[in-house]
Amino acid sequence: MAYTPRERMVYSAAQLVRARGATGTGVRDVVEHAKAPRGSFQHYFPGGKDQLVGEAVLWAADFAAERVRSYRRTARNPSPSGLFAHMAKQWKQDFTERGYQRGCPLMAAAADLVGTGSAVTADLRAGVERWEAAVAEELGEMDIPSRRAKRLATLMISTLEGAIMAARLRGDVGPLTTVVAELGPLLDG
Repeated sequence: MAYTPRERMVYSAAQLVRARGATGTGVRDVVEHAKAPRGSFQHYFPGGKDQLVGEAVLWAADFAAERVRSYRRTARNPSPSGLFAHMAKQWKQDFTERGYQRGCPLMAAAADLVGTGSAVTADLRAGVERWEAAVAEELGEMDIPSRRAKRLATLMISTLEGAIMAARLRGDVGPLTTVVAELGPLLDG
């Protein structure tokens, strides 16, 4: 499937934000990474870098939500702990295969922009809400009551994000393994 220059720029922005944060990601770097025509940025993103980063974090949230939804399609006996292990597995694979330089674009952008008055903050909130809604929906499909599903979704994503950061800092996947093992019984209880 061929992607348009615009789609490549959104994807490239998400990947660069993962490694550099939002403030460390330049428009020129995104255009170069995307192999997009130089003059195309202004055409596709009249709202400038904020529009691009906002769309990149929403893309990342939708990607994470789709990964969550893929669990039940592939699991024999879906469970909340299995869903959480599935979410962590992606990060363990990414770190093992590519190293620890890149984290979650949502949290990288949030660390840079929340509290600064950035227009991207609204997209960050919406992105996290989309991801949490996908987790809660999947938990609901496993007969977890709606109120508890929403609370567990927040717990799962918050725990996963902390483990991602700890794994990056330590340079090993141990924190991800630990949170899956320790949180699993609570999620299934």
